[in-house]
Amino acid sequence: MMAEVLAALQPKQGGQYADGTLGGAGHAAAVLAASSPDGRLLACDRDGVAIQAATKRLAEFVGRFELRRGNYADLSEWIPAGSCDGCLLDLGVSSPQLDEAERGFSFQNDGPLDMRMDTRQPVTAATLLNAESAEEIAKIFWEYGDERESRRFARAIVHDRELRPFTTTRQLAELIERLSPRGGRKAHPATRVFQALRIAVNNEIGSLNRGLDGALKLLKPGGRLAVITFHSLEDRVVKLFGRERARDYTFDGKDVPELRKPCVPQIKLISRKAIMPSELESSENPRSRSAQLRVMEKI
Repeated sequence: MMAEVLAALQPKQGGQYADGTLGGAGHAAAVLAASSPDGRLLACDRDGVAIQAATKRLAEFVGRFELRRGNYADLSEWIPAGSCDGCLLDLGVSSPQLDEAERGFSFQNDGPLDMRMDTRQPVTAATLLNAESAEEIAKIFWEYGDERESRRFARAIVHDRELRPFTTTRQLAELIERLSPRGGRKAHPATRVFQALRIAVNNEIGSLNRGLDGALKLLKPGGRLAVITFHSLEDRVVKLFGRERARDYTFDGKDVPELRKPCVPQIKLISRKAIMPSELESSENPRSRSAQLRVMEKI
């Protein structure tokens, strides 16, 4: 969603921008180009490989960017408050991570059950599957994947790991497919399970809640926050964040008009509805089909 992101952030000459999910640096390069000749970019990514690749890709903009390896939830700890004209959070897993079997994000190719965005952290998907109780595994599948068969899958995992620990993506995918045969469905039956595990391993919802608050802090008045999500759970968090901070009132407990307390809104919503990728982009890049962009502006 390159064009949509640039339209949202409106990069300008001399502006300063933050990219909390650098990835392949496509958006970063576009923002630096649009803010030439002296716009600056402060960016991070949890993936060390992404930082190395981005450094090379952004070489033509040397002197105008700073890259750090870390979680976007910590952006406000090293970027001064009120210093940025825009911030981008492009959530989820990147295509290079999905395509590299050794990272364990996908069941398309067999690889270790890893799923860590930051390989420095100790907990992997295998760690969770082989150590947590059936109740905790089911909770992960249900809360982060909306998996209706969460309990049955979790019980089967706990049973099977007694015979052989879970170590590979194929091992897990085959178990799920055995329990829930594909039967002509487009989506693989393990899709929601893999999504849920990835979210749990990387504490993605916790990072998102912290990251949204941090991004708002580092923006100048009039600065814009653009967030791209790829599944409904993420989008609900972003939508709720925007609605709460765009209101001119607060309330305790249930929202009852008579008990509302006036307050000053922190943001205004640039678009009430999420912005979707164009038909052309969706056809050329199938992975973009589930993307949703929400944009808000700090008051």
